[in-house]
Amino acid sequence: MKGVVFNLLESVVCQVHGEDVWDDLLDRAGVSGSYTSLGNYPDAEMSALVGAAANLLSINEQDVLRWFGRAAMPVLAQRYESFFTSHASTRPFILSLNNIIHPEVRKIYPGADVPEFDFIDTDDGSLMMGYYSARKLCALAEGFVQGAADYYHETCQFEHRQCMHHGDDKCLFHISFQPA
Repeated sequence: MKGVVFNLLESVVCQVHGEDVWDDLLDRAGVSGSYTSLGNYPDAEMSALVGAAANLLSINEQDVLRWFGRAAMPVLAQRYESFFTSHASTRPFILSLNNIIHPEVRKIYPGADVPEFDFIDTDDGSLMMGYYSARKLCALAEGFVQGAADYYHETCQFEHRQCMHHGDDKCLFHISFQPA
């Protein structure tokens, strides 16, 4: 996993909970915490940090990932403003993942292994989003979508209809958006 993801986690943990909590998570996870944005680090280190956070906060790991994704969006919007300002709402932002955002991520962070998405518009105006990644961080993807909705001052209803954690080939989300 790219170090930029670890840097992002450190940033949001420190903003919300303070540097002492970040240091505690590093100790509990048994990782060094020395991450450079362009570096590559074992996925197991992120898993250890998420597990340590879940234990420390007495919540499950999926909730930690959802929180992380949602809390990270303001930081991402500040760092990569052009990705956000070129869209008026959450839906077109999400639809730009495969064709605009992830190709740019690969340019900025060579070797980045980003998830794959597929999309189907539904008759009621909602969106079906397929998610595939060997990392199975579907809860993080959900958090990112929720965070994007927050950024665009919308609410979204997120229904996880299929999940790789339950043996499905990919995760499938039904997402509907409404102005806040």
